Amino acid sequence: MAGASQFSTDGFALRLGLFYAAYFLFGGIQLPFFPLWLESRGLDAQTIGLVIAVPTLLRIVATPIITHQADRHRALKATLLIGSIVGLIAMTAVGLVEGPVAILIAFAVAMLGLAPMLSLSDAYALSGLGARGKSYGPVRLWGSVAFIAGNVGAGLILEVIAPGNLIWLIVFALMGVVMAAAALKPLDAGHAPAPDTPRPSPKILLRNPVFLAVALASSMVQGSHALYYGFSTLEWRASGLDGAAIGLLWGLGVAAEVALFAVSARLPAWLRPTVLLAIGGVGAIVRWTAMAFDPPVALLPVLQILHAASFGAAHLGAMGFMARAVPRELAATAQGLVATWSGIVTASATAISGLVYAASGSLAYLVMAGMALIGLMSALYAGRRWKD
Repeated sequence: MAGASQFSTDGFALRLGLFYAAYFLFGGIQLPFFPLWLESRGLDAQTIGLVIAVPTLLRIVATPIITHQADRHRALKATLLIGSIVGLIAMTAVGLVEGPVAILIAFAVAMLGLAPMLSLSDAYALSGLGARGKSYGPVRLWGSVAFIAGNVGAGLILEVIAPGNLIWLIVFALMGVVMAAAALKPLDAGHAPAPDTPRPSPKILLRNPVFLAVALASSMVQGSHALYYGFSTLEWRASGLDGAAIGLLWGLGVAAEVALFAVSARLPAWLRPTVLLAIGGVGAIVRWTAMAFDPPVALLPVLQILHAASFGAAHLGAMGFMARAVPRELAATAQGLVATWSGIVTASATAISGLVYAASGSLAYLVMAGMALIGLMSALYAGRRWKD
């Protein structure tokens, strides 16, 4: 790529990898253990459910607005830094305030800053790495590694601290996010358009059937994981697996994802982004259909390795399409639109899977396989229509 050598040794990828590691370390602590802290503050199950629903709701509302403004002002790094600071201050307030209403308000403010950060960081990554001729997957994998470290590390720390102190572990992790965001390099000015260059309108994305098909494919395949995220641990415990075995199964899935990210720069050229999306759909269909028939424990590791397809390949496919097909001036806007649609699909899938699972776990997994089938069909349609 022209100009790539100019930036090849400027530390961009290293700093971005550290940012992904810091952000996903925070997520690896906050996602599993924040509900436990809420319980320690006396919140009941219904109130905890309301509080942890805030990120999804705010992502749907705030992400497209914030990402578009970041594009409009060419301020991806600045928006990442501001969001991380808002998140740090507000999560500190979460630990200091009393009562469910005050906790909910403070947490809502924190998520207002933090919810768009993954979309922003992916847009920043695709723009900066593309200018330097570097691949996304080998940098993004450090986020997945850090997520595992957050899960395991926080679980070990919980053995020696009271649940009521978990909030300060989350705050400490957010300090790392702020420092990593501050250390990010600005996107190169040499690739910025001239001031008098017409800026492409976001409407071109909404009028592009291939972009819409990719967004639908990604959302459906990723959203089909809702049942797995919400109920697999409960199901495996009911089947007699202990916590260590369940932890190993979860870790195996993420490890398979990391392995795919590590080799993504060396994948053959025929594995176009839409092909990767289709592989993600096939992997999800096989995985959830097998889960519907109560597979033996010996088969679970194989199904967990399919996480490399159902999550990893689908994610790489969506990111690859964004890098190749979306104008750089709309990189964050496109990420925000996909994240919003994905948030709607995931929230709906979570609610539906919970209702169906209460009646039949097998039927719930088949519903998730049906979602993945829609994603596969959308990916195949995009592949036929997209002229790369």
